[in-house]
Amino acid sequence: MGIAVQALDGVYGRPAASVRVRLEHADNGQWNAEDKAETDQEGRVREWCGRRFERGLYRIIFESDRYFVGLGLSAAYPEIVVMFRMQDETDLYQIQLLLSTYCYSAYFGSPS
Repeated sequence: MGIAVQALDGVYGRPAASVRVRLEHADNGQWNAEDKAETDQEGRVREWCGRRFERGLYRIIFESDRYFVGLGLSAAYPEIVVMFRMQDETDLYQIQLLLSTYCYSAYFGSPS
């Protein structure tokens, strides 16, 4: 159960370490802050893997501008938002983001 998150740096071909991320949950048309984290040296957020989340609509906001400014680069997207639906609170969901200065790609699935 939980959410496995990984950010990958498409510019340098490595994990994107130290990317700040926020997790929000939709409730009655409002987005409520669920948690904040930062990716580790492997580009992962491990804190959310074993955590139980209720069903519903979620979004993860990746602070890409701060990450790229730290590398001395400019990015077109200051934040990247990945929205998804959690249909079963007992499943483990995997979100992978490949980020670059002028494009990004997201994967949603199961790690197994």
